[in-house]
Amino acid sequence: MPYAHRLQSSRFELKYVIHPSLVRPVREFTLSYLEPDEHADPKDNWEYPVHSLYLDSPTLALARATIQGHKNRFKLRIRFYDHKPESPVFFEIKRRVSDVILKRRANVKRSALPGLLAGELPRREYLTKADADDGEFGALQQFCSLRDMLRADGQAYVSYKREAYVTPNDNSVRLTFDRKISGTPYRGTFDLNNTHGAVYPRVNGTVLELKFTDRFPNWMRQLVEVFDLERRSMAKYVACVLKLGNTPAHLLAHTQGIRL
Repeated sequence: MPYAHRLQSSRFELKYVIHPSLVRPVREFTLSYLEPDEHADPKDNWEYPVHSLYLDSPTLALARATIQGHKNRFKLRIRFYDHKPESPVFFEIKRRVSDVILKRRANVKRSALPGLLAGELPRREYLTKADADDGEFGALQQFCSLRDMLRADGQAYVSYKREAYVTPNDNSVRLTFDRKISGTPYRGTFDLNNTHGAVYPRVNGTVLELKFTDRFPNWMRQLVEVFDLERRSMAKYVACVLKLGNTPAHLLAHTQGIRL
């Protein structure tokens, strides 16, 4: 699977944690407006795996920005969907500016990972597509610039199963269910086949995310009202890095209800 998502570069993103018993009725409500994501696997309950290696500074500045509730913050992650050597990886900058989510993404050859994780400068030939535009190379350049500014290195892998639904044709609205969230320590090399030391933060339900590029759709507003959903913070990277014990102890008082 190429996973060449029609990525929303700017969007609003609302998160909820719902009881597993609500997944089916919410799904049925959603199917009146959305269709399954093109990568959903009907043989696997319409789910597909999502993996991300999160980079952070030695003092975990990016995790702390989330824990402390900074309105303007960002994350650096390398996203992938399988373990095949020929499959690409996606260098992503996910920036929050108040309530708006901004994303930049570069489609990168997996063979370029060791060098980039070791601090190499980006090269255009590292991109998967020979005809990639300047915007994609610019995303990789910015990722590496932020990496160097923070002296960031891999901190944790975050993995989960995703069930996703999107508007036909334009992906302007997206709804996802994320389950089976786990965190695995980064051991200096890009390899998730060894899951020794994996942890499972207690999120007390299924993570539901509503994502849209313009105004909050009326049907989503109705969904929230019908199922009495309560918006809350659920940062998967923070939950996993806290559970792994990578975060200085004095930060644990600011976990905003994440249960370890």
